[in-house]
Amino acid sequence: MPVYVMLTTLTDEGRKTIKENPARIKEVNQEVRAMGVKILAQYAVLGAYDFVNILEAPDNQVIAKVAMELSSRGTVHTTTMAAMTMDEFIGSL
Repeated sequence: MPVYVMLTTLTDEGRKTIKENPARIKEVNQEVRAMGVKILAQYAVLGAYDFVNILEAPDNQVIAKVAMELSSRGTVHTTTMAAMTMDEFIGSL
């Protein structure tokens, strides 16, 4: 199944929500899973982004739906990239 890297940045509203209810992160993860996406890894990071998520989804349409759903709430901005293993990359050459 295709793998994606989703970088997310909290908006002011998102920071307020997480501060008041940190468990909301886990609730959103359940919603993402319900949309057919598996969370392989998730990290809170310092710098330009707040979270790095490694996701597995059936196709681009499903991951695009997740990104749009999350972004439409006004609590995060997302940047999503398709990823491949080094072996897949080398094999494509």
